[in-house]
Amino acid sequence: MFEEEEWNEGADGLALPRAVPALRGEAKGSQPPVSAAVERKRRQRLEATLRRLQAAGAGPGAGGDGEAARKRPGKRARTARDRTAAEAPLEGRQPQHGGGAAGTEAEVPPAVPAEPPRRNAEPPAGGSEAAAPRLTRKQWRNKQKNKRRQEKLKAERNAERNADGGGCSGGAAPEPPAPDAVPTGRSAALRARMEERLLAARFRYINERLYTGSSRDAVELFQSDPEAFQIYHRGFAQQVGRWPQNPVDRIIQRLRQRSASLVVADFGCGDCKIASSVRNKVHCFDLVPLSPLVTVCDMAKVPLADESVDIAVFCLALMGTNLQEILEEANRVLKQGGTLMVAEVASRFEDLRAFMNAMAQLGFRSVNKDLSSTFFYLLEFTKAGPPRRRPCAGLRLLPCLYKRR
Repeated sequence: MFEEEEWNEGADGLALPRAVPALRGEAKGSQPPVSAAVERKRRQRLEATLRRLQAAGAGPGAGGDGEAARKRPGKRARTARDRTAAEAPLEGRQPQHGGGAAGTEAEVPPAVPAEPPRRNAEPPAGGSEAAAPRLTRKQWRNKQKNKRRQEKLKAERNAERNADGGGCSGGAAPEPPAPDAVPTGRSAALRARMEERLLAARFRYINERLYTGSSRDAVELFQSDPEAFQIYHRGFAQQVGRWPQNPVDRIIQRLRQRSASLVVADFGCGDCKIASSVRNKVHCFDLVPLSPLVTVCDMAKVPLADESVDIAVFCLALMGTNLQEILEEANRVLKQGGTLMVAEVASRFEDLRAFMNAMAQLGFRSVNKDLSSTFFYLLEFTKAGPPRRRPCAGLRLLPCLYKRR
């Protein structure tokens, strides 16, 4: 495509072309003559270019054995190479000897760029620590943190093993835990949660039995299963504990405003909180004795003489389907003009006016009604006379049944 060029050696030994090549097919006489000044400037530029190439190692003669000239490494590659060379041990810098055309080979020329260390690179097969990649500060902190965590877990396992096996690491294997042993960790939490659900279900069952049966049925229930009352009382205390105020505390406040010489009968006393909070003499009645002060009996048949008490209390205790028999028993033991205090869940009163009329038929006259609480009503009556021996249609309270949550 191009004509052959003739080369001359310059003063410095560089081979330079005599003239600019001309394309084949073009007539030589068609080009304008080149002046000596233009030819000189072109020669100078070409010489300068060749000198720069030779200085960079890419000109003619670079690489004594005819090797292709290698590009000078960039700044980033040189920095990585210098850092790797500084970290390498001294013995790793010994020159390698081998047979070649000249007999020995020099070290790798500095113009060859070293490969920068790669993050997360695997160590070489030799396993030398010097060849391992250098960790960043964040990686080093994470490694130390994991190391401390592993040591802590190992120490905890050793402590548990020593506690179970008496500190002996050898010998026979420790005996397996007993089946009734208390589990730990997640199994313990799961077991506790399941036990709570079972107790809650049993509480709902017992509560329904108490409200849908008579007082005699309740006595038989707790006589056949004394543990049932403990479960019921525990669940009942949890339910009342969620209220902003316990009705028994309101009754205690009113009793403290009365004379300490008045005799009190507490129907369905539970843990006898009223008896332990006032100075009055208190007769405590319930189905199961949670305290030595409790007298176990049916609320429709208490072991008291007629007109022997001044105040009768029913605090969340009007349970069962025979409410008329229970209230007639309260009328029997109360003195004429005595006080009857009733605290019941507000949602149980389907018709409060009908209930008050039924109480009047049982010989009780209304004195005070405290309906300020949204959880319970506190009613106070006085004994006006004996009850009328006929059914009271309005004496009805809805059963207090708890929903499954």
